[in-house]
Amino acid sequence: MRTSMLTSLARRTSNAGTSYLTRRGLASESAPDRKVAILGAAGGIGQPLSLLMKLNPLVSRLALYDIAGTPGVAADVSHINTRSEVLGFAGEEQLGKALEGADVVIIPAGVPRKPGMTRDDLFNINAGIVKSLCTAIAKYCPHALINMISNPVNSTVPIASEVFKKAGTYDEKRLFGVTTLDVVRAKTFYAGKAKVNVADVNVPVVGGHAGITILPLFSQATPSANLSGEEIEALTKRTQDGGTEVVEAKAGKGSATLSMAYAGAIFADACLKGLNGVPDVVECSFVQSTVTDLPFFASKVRLGKNGVEEVLGLGALSDYEKQGLEALKPELKSSIEKGIKFANAN
Repeated sequence: MRTSMLTSLARRTSNAGTSYLTRRGLASESAPDRKVAILGAAGGIGQPLSLLMKLNPLVSRLALYDIAGTPGVAADVSHINTRSEVLGFAGEEQLGKALEGADVVIIPAGVPRKPGMTRDDLFNINAGIVKSLCTAIAKYCPHALINMISNPVNSTVPIASEVFKKAGTYDEKRLFGVTTLDVVRAKTFYAGKAKVNVADVNVPVVGGHAGITILPLFSQATPSANLSGEEIEALTKRTQDGGTEVVEAKAGKGSATLSMAYAGAIFADACLKGLNGVPDVVECSFVQSTVTDLPFFASKVRLGKNGVEEVLGLGALSDYEKQGLEALKPELKSSIEKGIKFANAN
C-alpha cells in the first residue's frame, strides 16, 4: 500500500513537471541545465527543501552543502527517480565545489532560536554565518541568483549586499530575500475566511519578513471577498504571527521548517522559470527597491533571465494598509541598518 502510494506520487510529480514544461513550450529533455546549491541542506528547513528541489524537473544538478551531515542527506535524496544529479558537500573546504557553476543558491543556513537565547544572540550567530557564506558566493558563483532564507531576512539581505559590494560582485537584480512563506500563509488564511478555493487565491504581501514589517494587502486579494475590517485585521495579525503560531504548536521544540521549505521551493522554482525565459513570472520578494524611501523592501517582482526584471509598485492601498505601511517603516529601517552595520564591522 505504502509503496504504491509513493510510486503514484512520484509518477504524478514527474508527469506534472513534464506537462508543465510542455505547456510552456519546453520538453523536459530540452530544459536548460541548471545547478541549484542549497547551503544549510542538513538542517530543519534544508532537508525538506532538498527533497522538494529534487522533485523539480527544472533542476539538473543539485548541490547540498552543510558543515556536517550532508553526505547522508545527499545519498538519501539521490535515490529519487527524477532528473537531477545530487552531490553532497560537508565542511568549509568543500564549499567552493558546492557553489561552482550554480545558477541559484538557496540559503536556509543558520540556527533556530533556542531557549535562553536573546534575539541579539541569534542575530550575531546567523549574521556571521551569512557573511561567511556570501564571501564564498562572491568568489565561486558571483552571477548566481541568491535566495536568502536565513533569518532575520530584514538584516541578512543587507548583509549580503554589503559583502558583495566589497567583493565588487554586487548585482541588486540577483539578490532576493525569500518572503514567500508570508504569501503562502496569507493565501491559506484568506481562503479559509473567504471560503474560496485556495488554489485560486492571490494575495500580495509587502514590507519585510518579521512581525509588523509583514504587510499583507488583503484589499488586493483575488478573488475578492466582502470581509469586515475586524476580519482583515485578524487575518493580518495571524499572517504576521504565523511563525509564532507554529513555534507554540511545536511546544518550543521547533519552528516553521516544512512550510518554509515549501515556500523556498516555490520561490526557487519561480527564479528558475525566469532564468529559462518563461514570461510573466511574478512573486513577492525582499529586494533593493525604490518603491518606498527604504533601500530594501518586499513587493511584487517580475523575474527574468537576469533575476529582477522589474520591481512593481504597491498599487492602491486601503486606509488600514496605509497605516500599516507607515507603522512598519521604523522597525524595517532599523533592521536594515543593523545588517549594514554588522557587515561593515571588523
